[in-house]
Amino acid sequence: MIRVATVQFTPVLGDRQANLDAIGKLLDLVEAEVVVLPELCTSGYYFVSKEELAPLAEAPGGVACDFFQRLAEAKQAIIVAGMPEAADGRFYNSVFVFRPGIDEPVIYRKPHLFYKERFVFEPGDTPFPVIRDERLDVSVGIMLCYDWRFPEVSRVLALNGAEIIACPSNLVTDAWWKVMPARAIENKVYVAVANRAGSETKEGEMLDFKGCSAVYDPFGKAVALAAPSGDVVLVAEIDPRICRDKSFNEFNDIFADRRPELYGAICRPR
Repeated sequence: MIRVATVQFTPVLGDRQANLDAIGKLLDLVEAEVVVLPELCTSGYYFVSKEELAPLAEAPGGVACDFFQRLAEAKQAIIVAGMPEAADGRFYNSVFVFRPGIDEPVIYRKPHLFYKERFVFEPGDTPFPVIRDERLDVSVGIMLCYDWRFPEVSRVLALNGAEIIACPSNLVTDAWWKVMPARAIENKVYVAVANRAGSETKEGEMLDFKGCSAVYDPFGKAVALAAPSGDVVLVAEIDPRICRDKSFNEFNDIFADRRPELYGAICRPR
C-alpha cells in the first residue's frame, strides 16, 4: 500500500511566492509517497497575454523547481506539480514530476489546450509519461486537465504500465465528474484528480473552478473526495498491485480482449 496526497487549494493569480508558501503550509504535516498538486499551481490560471505570464514561467532550476525538489527530498515522495514552463522562448502549460535523489524533473507539456490557453501556451510536444518508481513499486502516469476529454490519453498511459494516473487540473465544467471514474474503470487504474478551488476574473469574465478533487479506485469509486470549495489535502491509501491484473472474470481481460486491428477502420454509412 502507498499513500497518495491530492492537494486542492486556491492559488493567488500572479504571485508565485504566495502560492509556494501556501503549498508548503498545506503539506507541512502530510505524510504520503505520491503528492499531486493542481494545474498551474504556482501561478494561477487565467492569463490572456504572454507578457503577463512570462515572469512566472520557468525552466528546471528555477525558484519553484528548487522548492519542489527540496520537498521531494524532505518527504521522500514523488511530487507532481502543474506549472508554466519557459523553453526556447516559448511557454507551455506543463506538469513537472520531482523525485528524491533525481535532480532533473520529468516534464510533460499539455497537448490539448483549453479555451484561451492557446493565446499564451504552445501545444505540448512531449510523449505521455509513465514514471516507474522501483522503491515504491508503483508506476505513475501523467495527464493534465482537459486531457480527460480524450480517452486515448489514459489508455496510452495504462497500456504503458500506469497504475495510478495523476491529473493536475483547473476544471471549470461539470462533465468530468462522470468521466474521470470512467477513465479509471475502462483502464482498471487509480485516477488522482487535483483540482483547484476559487475563481479568477479577467477582462470582465470570471472562471469558477469546481474543486471536488478526488482519488478514484480502479472500479470508479471515489475513495477520497473534497468539497467544491476550500483548501484541503486528501490522503488515500492505494494498492497498485490490483491494477496489474486486467481481468474481471475467468474469461475476460480488458487489455487482452482489445481488437486494435479494427480500431483504425472508419465506418461509413451504407
